[in-house]
Amino acid sequence: MAAYGLYTHIASNKFRSMLLLAGLFLLIYVLVFAGALLAEVLIKGDGSVQYYLVAAFADLIKALPIATIGAAAWIVIAYFFHQTIIDAVTGGGDVTRQQQPRLYNLLENLCISRGIPMPKLKIMDSEALNAFATGLNRRQYSITVTSGLMRALNDQEIESVLGHELTHIRNGDVQLMVVAVIIAGVVGFFGELFFRMFTNLSWNSGGGGWSSSSSSSSSSSDSKGKGSGGGAVIVVIVAVALILLAWLLSQVVKLALSRSRELLADAGSVELTKNPDAMISALRKIEGRGELPGATSAVMELCVDNPREGFADLFATHPSVESRVRALVQYAGGHDPGPLALPSDTADGPGVPAAPEGSPTPPPLPPTGPWGRPGDAGRITPGGGPWSRS
Repeated sequence: MAAYGLYTHIASNKFRSMLLLAGLFLLIYVLVFAGALLAEVLIKGDGSVQYYLVAAFADLIKALPIATIGAAAWIVIAYFFHQTIIDAVTGGGDVTRQQQPRLYNLLENLCISRGIPMPKLKIMDSEALNAFATGLNRRQYSITVTSGLMRALNDQEIESVLGHELTHIRNGDVQLMVVAVIIAGVVGFFGELFFRMFTNLSWNSGGGGWSSSSSSSSSSSDSKGKGSGGGAVIVVIVAVALILLAWLLSQVVKLALSRSRELLADAGSVELTKNPDAMISALRKIEGRGELPGATSAVMELCVDNPREGFADLFATHPSVESRVRALVQYAGGHDPGPLALPSDTADGPGVPAAPEGSPTPPPLPPTGPWGRPGDAGRITPGGGPWSRS
């Protein structure tokens, strides 16, 4: 990573956000070109490869203004309404100090201690243990916490989770992820549209051309006598490959948002709370219990922990809890109690099963971490780890 401090990390995220926006338009143009190739095959099924490429490029030039306006409109909609969409998916709702004094006070104290503007606070009614931050500017920033998390974690652990999400806001990670979700959404929408167009194509074996599967028999007979249509086959393959490439690049865009952002958010939480042990125990309790029923993959990618894993962990957006805990132990001086069972856990329930009777229990967590003494709020940690301030 090119960022070595908080401010350079924020600047790096803003720069990458601009690159992602540029990438959005580039991927849209690739999809439009692929769609133009398929459309030209429908119009003329016996052309050469060169003919289709030239015709599709001309179509792309004509469609550039429409594609650009469409992508810009998508960004505007996402900018103003992404939180409304997320709330509709998750069922999250705003809460006030009077409704949730415990949670509100914990978040407010963290914000006051670092002079951070207070984001909106939302509660999602779910037994899952998770939280996430959203927003593209100070007026939109919000932190959503599940009701299950509030019941399962103590005040110090909840404070650590809130500190984790506040760090995502401070570092610009939230903006970056929302932009990435916009890109993936646009590419997924148009990719599916063009794939539907492709599946409606059928090969006329008698005439050697492509036509819509809904075409009449007369159009099929009219295609007889045309050329072999070998160029059409090649062009259709190229169009499908471009659509697949655009989708793959949209996923790589999200992977480009290095998973180290979660490690940095964990470190930022420790910097805010001065309590690495609380962050570790919170992660251990959340481990395996963070799945939000009905939530899309885009929402899960914003959460403290995303238990969903891609193919061979290739598309996993979060490092494992084990590696995050290991980093907190190594660089922040925390203590790992190992996997933790909750009172609500059963042998057949989610998460870590309860330990059998007679098994040794993990040692209790110390009340504060190595930075927890009152006079150490601004002290820099010795040892020169990657999270210590220069």
